[in-house]
Amino acid sequence: MSAVPAMGVVVVAYATEAVIGRCLSSLMAAEGVALDVVVVDNASPDASGEIARATRPGPGHALRVVDAGRNGGFAAGVNLGLAALPDAERVWVLNPDCVVPPGTAARLAAHPPGFGLLGGRVLYERPAGTIQTDGGTIDPATGVTRNLNQGAPADAPAAEGAAFVTGASLVASRAFLDRAGPMPEHNFLYYEEVEWALARGDLPIVHDPGAVVVHAAGHAIGSGRPDRPASALATWFLHRNRQRFAARHLGRRVRPRLWTAAKAAQALLRGRAGEAGTLARVALSLPAPRAVRDRVPAEALR
Repeated sequence: MSAVPAMGVVVVAYATEAVIGRCLSSLMAAEGVALDVVVVDNASPDASGEIARATRPGPGHALRVVDAGRNGGFAAGVNLGLAALPDAERVWVLNPDCVVPPGTAARLAAHPPGFGLLGGRVLYERPAGTIQTDGGTIDPATGVTRNLNQGAPADAPAAEGAAFVTGASLVASRAFLDRAGPMPEHNFLYYEEVEWALARGDLPIVHDPGAVVVHAAGHAIGSGRPDRPASALATWFLHRNRQRFAARHLGRRVRPRLWTAAKAAQALLRGRAGEAGTLARVALSLPAPRAVRDRVPAEALR
């Protein structure tokens, strides 16, 4: 009898007590695979860490919790998890507000080798049965990223041409980790996985639309989704880091700022003055609004 495929999993938690239990329970119920799950608690102000420690490992699986001791951002948490899995041939980075069907982990663990990054199909929890992303593309003029197949039905044909895989559900091969190194930590939130993907060299990005996860989307930070606009925190970091990414990797500085300014005007015309103000601050390189400053460490804003 052959051994089941094995895979490491990193789940970064911050203020996720309402969702992390069901995420970990779904991982522990995964079939046909042996998972070594590392939960990195980024100094959560709630019971995220306690819930993770209280979760019982399922048959053939392992579960442990690493205390980060601080909220250093998403990438810093991922890198602590990767350091705890030095021998894993592939590592699945999974958001704590995702629920995993029983066969998804086995599909990802058994996918043929030779890839750099492997993505699955991420569905929105609401509206149910709708694709959030099959991977993403990057506009070379503005740095704007777009989700492939976003809004399409769950049974839509697979999309091609992804330039990166969403950090909500991303499998990195050992070859990729050895080549790219740790996930860049200077963004705090957003664009980490986009920048990381650029370091893959000639290692391919592949996609398995049958490896489905269901994503509540933005539970801790308020990312935008079809039923609600993004929070000030999500808006600030998304657009600030897009501009920085475009300057650093695409050689673009003016057009990304003009794009942000246009989005600010659009928000104002739609009666969303708070969002417009946040976007205008990003476009003009002004300090973050208080709604952002009060929620993150000071170093995250520098």
